[in-house]
Amino acid sequence: MSEPTRVLYVSSEIFPYMPESGISSIGRFLPQGVQERGCEIRSFMPKYGCINERRNQLHEVIRLSGMNIIINDIDRPLIIKVSSIPAARMQVYFIDNEDYFFRKQIFKDDNEEYFADNDERAIFFARGVLETVKKLRWKPDIIHCQGWVSHLLPIYLKKVYHDDPIFTESKVVISLYDDASDQVFNDSTRSKIIVPGIKNKDLELLTPANGINLAKLAIQYANGIIMGSESISSELVDMVLKNSVPTLPYKDISQPESTYIQDYIQFYDQILGKNDKKD
Repeated sequence: MSEPTRVLYVSSEIFPYMPESGISSIGRFLPQGVQERGCEIRSFMPKYGCINERRNQLHEVIRLSGMNIIINDIDRPLIIKVSSIPAARMQVYFIDNEDYFFRKQIFKDDNEEYFADNDERAIFFARGVLETVKKLRWKPDIIHCQGWVSHLLPIYLKKVYHDDPIFTESKVVISLYDDASDQVFNDSTRSKIIVPGIKNKDLELLTPANGINLAKLAIQYANGIIMGSESISSELVDMVLKNSVPTLPYKDISQPESTYIQDYIQFYDQILGKNDKKD
């Protein structure tokens, strides 16, 4: 009997912790559906300050917390929290840090301006997820990234963690959305991303550092792409075509008769080469 496929979901939003949207709905229902069809899953998202910890019964996982992540020469503690969605028989892990995620707003301030440290928040989130999965000693076959704040994970996985036994066989799938494409980062973003294993030339696509180019960087290091929105920037579509990345077209998840969960599982199998083995 073959081992179940292990899927790690790294999402910017998951319902009911965040308001219902295209990303938060798929962050909630896709892992459940995949788990019900025999896969093992883990789900991660940032612990934004607007999430009510008491109402959602979040609690800190002491054995996973306690690490520090250095960004821009500043050491920041990584706090891991967890909550359960009983109806889905599913746990959600939260990446937390007071400097980055305590504020009540998500990515923009009260004036609808993107936070200046959104780049650091994305770095902290990506590295925090990978470090936590290492501590869990759980080897994902597929790492499925959803939402712009997860877009740095592919380069860290492929350049920094590729020799780690937990991740040597992991494949990355990116769901592309039309989120934060107008976001502009600062001039020091590239230098903040660099750690041993990542060189400046690996980040050439981040010139300039903005939301579109961050998505292009994710595509460059992805093993598969899912069109998560009906309308995607033509620049990103061109990048996907240019890289010849296996691609799953947009699926409308809102329709009751939608087969998107089975379609996604078949896509995972394609990326892992399982379809070939069945023939």
